[in-house]
Amino acid sequence: MKKTASAVWTGEVKTGKGSISTETGVLRDAPYGFKARFEDGPGTNPEELIGAAHAGCFSMALSMMLGKENLTPDKIETTASVTLDPDALEITTIHLDVKAKIPGADAATFQRIATAAKEGCPVSKVLKGARITMEAKLDE
Repeated sequence: MKKTASAVWTGEVKTGKGSISTETGVLRDAPYGFKARFEDGPGTNPEELIGAAHAGCFSMALSMMLGKENLTPDKIETTASVTLDPDALEITTIHLDVKAKIPGADAATFQRIATAAKEGCPVSKVLKGARITMEAKLDE
């Protein structure tokens, strides 16, 4: 299986602009640029997109791993915070905030499965150069 995305950039880094598109068309010429990445400008940025990919991948992995233990989540909410060191131009950390409502799950089982999902989701694996942390809360 292979999925594709593309980017087009014009101009120099601070005043130039770019657009990002995905094979599925969910993103089609979505704007991105320096201000969206390093300031509070409009558009998206690579770190935000990595965060979205990581949050989505983790949530699916957690659901799959819960299913293997006959647990079905009512809801999994994941927020990924991606930290970029602007001087080193390096993603240093990714923190996953997870809240889940899972009927029949106890806290210890949930933590064990959430940790396995954090380590096992494909996006976590590809981002293993960054320090990935997590806080996972089970709604009772």
